[in-house]
Amino acid sequence: MKLSDLKPAEGSVRAVYRKGRGIGSGNGKTAGKGHKGQNARSGGGVRPGFEGGQMPLQRRLPKRGFSNYPFKKVYQPVNICVLNDFDDGAVVTAEELYERNMISSKTLPVKILGDGELEKKLSVKAEKFSESAKAKIEAAGGKVEVL
Repeated sequence: MKLSDLKPAEGSVRAVYRKGRGIGSGNGKTAGKGHKGQNARSGGGVRPGFEGGQMPLQRRLPKRGFSNYPFKKVYQPVNICVLNDFDDGAVVTAEELYERNMISSKTLPVKILGDGELEKKLSVKAEKFSESAKAKIEAAGGKVEVL
């Protein structure tokens, strides 16, 4: 078998539909656009949701309810396994984490999560701690300080 022998399966490929190629093609003259009107013009048509000038449905319906999205608090997660990079007895703060590229922002609050093991005695200061992280830091002889 050669590359030139390959052909698509029978009936899987249709001929290209050519619009506006004469009356005999079955789609000549107006090329399926009908006679005149907005949709027959070049660049014609209306945007999604447009109802001919009538007040659109998305504007007729009342907007109800409350969204807490603007008040959502976003934490930067840090697993305790990455805290092993610090020296024994070090004080871990958001500034220290930022300098070592463990978090992306100094301003967003940090949450310490309990994935992995901690082999060093550290004093960790953060806005939030998971229960497992708190237990592992204290088990290693370190201190937990909630800001």
